[in-house]
Amino acid sequence: MRIDVVTLFPEMFAAVTDCGVTGRAIRQGLAKLVCWNPRDYAEDRHRKVDDRPFGGGPGMLMKTGPLLASLAAAQQQQRGRVVYLSPQGSRLDHEAVERLAKLPKLVLLCGRYQGIDERVIDSAVDEELSLGDFVISGGELAAMALIDAMLRLVPGALGDEDSAENDSFADGLLLGPEYTRPRQIVGKAVPRVLLSGDHEAIRRWRRKQKLGTTWRKRPDLLAGRELSETEQELLHEYRNGKTEN
Repeated sequence: MRIDVVTLFPEMFAAVTDCGVTGRAIRQGLAKLVCWNPRDYAEDRHRKVDDRPFGGGPGMLMKTGPLLASLAAAQQQQRGRVVYLSPQGSRLDHEAVERLAKLPKLVLLCGRYQGIDERVIDSAVDEELSLGDFVISGGELAAMALIDAMLRLVPGALGDEDSAENDSFADGLLLGPEYTRPRQIVGKAVPRVLLSGDHEAIRRWRRKQKLGTTWRKRPDLLAGRELSETEQELLHEYRNGKTEN
């Protein structure tokens, strides 16, 4: 997929292009990321990219001319869905990430200052998304989080193709506890079932832990979810302290 980012701070996206899973995906040609800086489209000698809001009040808005010009440039070769990262947007979740990751082209608009002119949103933005009910200094961090989440779903991006399928939220549940070497640390041992070699017992244990972890930490994810008879049994066992050691 191709991701175009409209941002006043393109240098921040080196964290995406140079590091980790996202960097590897881009180097392998599984995704392409291009940044467009509104400052490059400013027409005054100071390359001004902010302006006062009509009606007064604190803060500034992104200047409309450079913003619209950079959006047009990002859309010139191939049009894509425009997502504005904004505190006023819908909360980003796994379902949205899956939907956007299937698109061939995406344009991410990173707001700054107090935001952008409503007319730009109405005319050029297809969707607004937010990381949550809090405010950060700009949309760049939100855009990077979205890019990372999407590229994990691109075939070939992860070393193990099953990794994304087992992530939290992939099936609507949280990931359960995991263990690695040594077998005992801080006086606690790895559950015996994980050392048993009994794949069916391990599979059942892991499903029970996923259900139980979700029940403890995010019960809202279970609300309205129709559990199978087996899942109901596993959750009942978890809640009553029955575990395979």
